[in-house]
Amino acid sequence: MKFICPQNELSAQLSSVSRAVSSRPSRPVLANILVKADIESQSVTLVGFDEVLGIESRFSAQVEEPGTLTLPSKLWGDIVSRLANEDITLESEGDSTTVTLTSSSGRYEVRGLSAEDYPSLPTVEEGEAISLSADALLSGLRGSLFATSGDETKQVLTGVHLLSETDALEFAATDGHRLAVVQTTDESATDTPVMDVTVPAKALRELERMIQGYTSNEPVALRLDETQVLFDLGAQRLTTRLLEGQYPNYRQLLPKQFARQVTVDRKGLMSSLERIAVLASQKNDIIKITLNPGDQSIALSVEAQEVGSGREELPAQVSGDELDIAFNVRYLLDGLKAFDTTEVQMQCNAATSPAVFVPLGETKITYLVMPVQIRG
Repeated sequence: MKFICPQNELSAQLSSVSRAVSSRPSRPVLANILVKADIESQSVTLVGFDEVLGIESRFSAQVEEPGTLTLPSKLWGDIVSRLANEDITLESEGDSTTVTLTSSSGRYEVRGLSAEDYPSLPTVEEGEAISLSADALLSGLRGSLFATSGDETKQVLTGVHLLSETDALEFAATDGHRLAVVQTTDESATDTPVMDVTVPAKALRELERMIQGYTSNEPVALRLDETQVLFDLGAQRLTTRLLEGQYPNYRQLLPKQFARQVTVDRKGLMSSLERIAVLASQKNDIIKITLNPGDQSIALSVEAQEVGSGREELPAQVSGDELDIAFNVRYLLDGLKAFDTTEVQMQCNAATSPAVFVPLGETKITYLVMPVQIRG
């Protein structure tokens, strides 16, 4: 095998693919990246796979001799990332799995393993591919991923639920304390996608990174079977195992009517919350919001015994009666950061019932947060 490519291209590709390489592989070859150099297409394909998540990436290179082998992900990536930004040559002799990297900085030899024992990525071929615009996917992921659970004992909650509607795709994520639901319409979709699946958040975070660097105007192709999902971005593909189990019926959690409504500047609210969070971090991250319909304002406050207290007031449009309601400030900030509008609306009924936050704009995000009971 022998190919020549720019250092920055190879380094970026290795950085992306290595995210699917396990830090504790079940066998030595899975600590490696599969390298395939193809002389006909003048391209190199890299594959990382931890037996659940797989990332495949293809890029152009000057291929002089074809070949396939695997190289240790971390070592190879660390060397390439430190080389000068210029063309580098990778070469192995015959059936040898030792690769020589040559650049103006010098020569490095890296010992790999045979590609024979490297597992194939799962193939997902059932049904037609579903076409989704990159923008619709990105807005759905940005508005939902932050609300997934990190608790592996509630495995189905560690993913985002994808549900297709007649002309829209719905993303839902909950950790039991909050719920984010995003509805995206996809005008580029030629047919109605049929989906009701839960995809691991880890895989979707990698997909989000891939889409952020996606420059093509072509839609992302999605294929599903009973256990796997494949996202195809042309030069890059991501495959992952679906999460098993029944996703909660989250729609029934969303209240139909609200007795109180607050409209407030999003950035102003975020700034106040970030300041008051400094004190709230001394007291379980809990802050209190007071609705003042009389003078059309809201007050944010925290009382951290033995440390201090804080209070800020913000102008707001408030309808309904006065109310004191408390939240985990981190949950509020997570949601507000996912919004991209000037104003945000908070809708609630009582101090112990869920509150809903929505951005006032085109983005259809519904963010439900359970309040914290105020003692005393």
